[in-house]
Amino acid sequence: MPILSANGPSVPPSFAAGLVLLSLRLLSGHDLPRPTASSVVDALGASRSRAYAARDRLAEELPALVRGPGRPVEEPAEAPDTSAITAETLDFVMRHPGCVHRGEQRTRYAASFRLFALEQTEAHPELDLPALAQAMSIPPGTLRDWQRGGNTAVDLREETNLAEARDPATEPRIAAVVAAFRSWDGDFLPFCEHVQLNLRIPFGVALIRRILEAEGVRIPRRRRGRSPDEEALRGQFETFFPGFQWVGDGTPLAIEIDGITYTFNLELMVDAHTGAVTGLSLREEEDGAAVVEALEDGVATTGAAPKALLLDNRPSNHTEEVAEALGEDTVKVAATPFRPQNKAHAEGAFGLFRQTVPKLRLSRLEPERLARDVLSLVVTTWARTLNHRPRRDRGGKSRAQLYDEAPPTDEQIAEARRALAERVRKQDGARKTRRARLDPDVCALLDEALKRLGLADPERRFRDAIARYPLDAIVAGIAVFEGKRKAGTLPDGVDARYLLGIVRNISDQDEGLAIAQELFDRRVELRDRALARLDQEREELEEQAEDTLHWLRELVTKAVAADRFIDRIFWLGAVADLINEQPETDHRRLFLIAARHIHAHHRIPKKDRNAATRRLAAMIRPIA
Repeated sequence: MPILSANGPSVPPSFAAGLVLLSLRLLSGHDLPRPTASSVVDALGASRSRAYAARDRLAEELPALVRGPGRPVEEPAEAPDTSAITAETLDFVMRHPGCVHRGEQRTRYAASFRLFALEQTEAHPELDLPALAQAMSIPPGTLRDWQRGGNTAVDLREETNLAEARDPATEPRIAAVVAAFRSWDGDFLPFCEHVQLNLRIPFGVALIRRILEAEGVRIPRRRRGRSPDEEALRGQFETFFPGFQWVGDGTPLAIEIDGITYTFNLELMVDAHTGAVTGLSLREEEDGAAVVEALEDGVATTGAAPKALLLDNRPSNHTEEVAEALGEDTVKVAATPFRPQNKAHAEGAFGLFRQTVPKLRLSRLEPERLARDVLSLVVTTWARTLNHRPRRDRGGKSRAQLYDEAPPTDEQIAEARRALAERVRKQDGARKTRRARLDPDVCALLDEALKRLGLADPERRFRDAIARYPLDAIVAGIAVFEGKRKAGTLPDGVDARYLLGIVRNISDQDEGLAIAQELFDRRVELRDRALARLDQEREELEEQAEDTLHWLRELVTKAVAADRFIDRIFWLGAVADLINEQPETDHRRLFLIAARHIHAHHRIPKKDRNAATRRLAAMIRPIA
């Protein structure tokens, strides 16, 4: 075991290296020759992280060893002196122009200033939060929100161009704008005000944006493009003849009586071939009873039940009550998930109703029953008018005329039944195949989670859909759903499909991170120049690190500020490696510090911050 001297006591290599690293500060202060930190750690055979931890511990305990004779004098408690923190804050603001911008109604803080404030809270644990906030001129509530990793919404101001300069833009002015932005550490709009008011350069916001983009010093993020036009999907729904297949769906309708708004569910049955509204129901909520009531109303209107009924995947549409109402002659068909155009007939009817009927308001002191009856009368009148209105795309015939045309032959009914049975057989076969491939442990986990969260899924459709995703995404999705429920941020009336959407979004983000990780590994094998540069930069940061927390904050800042996705994965891996090198008891504390610093950077979208935090957690605590 290494020793300090030939006759000295034996100490662990980490403490020996920590003592030598502590002495390097004294040597540098007297301009004496000294070895590098890496050479000391390598020569003594110690772990780098443990050596820095030992150095910090020795530095903390060393003042206690130097004390005068006699009993220490007890001094009366005084108010903490925060003048040094105030001076350091002022120095930071002067060195980072634009990091704090105080307007008429609110103050804007750049990510660098938020990180500086968090570093001060970690460096001064002996001070309470109000004293620290006052020393740095920050509202205590704002500082507390930063500590919790909160993200208050920022109001976007209108981008207003000031008067353009009368004289043409000259090269010196453009160079001055570019040089000022390179040293700017705040938001873009305050920078434009700085150019116009402080630099006296009368450029508008649009012109400044074009200059910075042309010089390559500010590349704005582009919005994601719109989805393809749904016009291409029209006419793709397969129909057979009038009365064979209906489409059922519900939508909320509101009516105001004496200033009180009542909301009911309108359930419609629409014929897929003609678009005729065959039945409807008005109830307090969208449930299985609404489907049954609308179906019975449609049978009373047309005289016969349909051979097939298409319903969406809402759990209330697939209850035993609905199955009994359909009987054996009507086949229930599930709509394709996440494709509203699959129910275009009912959705189109809802749209026509909202275009035709004005907002319903009554002034009568009557209870809820009056609202329901009036609304039912209005909807019935609208449906009958719609059914008898001529249609230009159908040769001037109305929906009722099209529905009452020549009945289908026995051959047409048989062929339609055969085609529908084949479609249902394929759907059932695909569902059974997917269910057989599912992990039973994951299914048990989801059954327990759906029961605990109170999410109905009688036919296990949503459970099977969620179980197809990776376990990491499922666990994270359940945690997000439970967290939103505890925080009270879940939308009203959510069901199992909301959990499915959360898991799908998380899986898509994790898939991108995994692809980037694999790309990173392949590039390491090929000795990519960019990664070699990043590795060299990481070693330089390690040399300059004062302690573990300082090194951790620098690595997190590099990860969040990275422009390229692969660079962010590299720096997140460096953060995970640093945390994993520490004692296991410190992992949670260091991870929370890193997560807090990640969420302090508001320049990147919230979903990217959440994805980076999840990826870091997976690197530190992978699920076997």
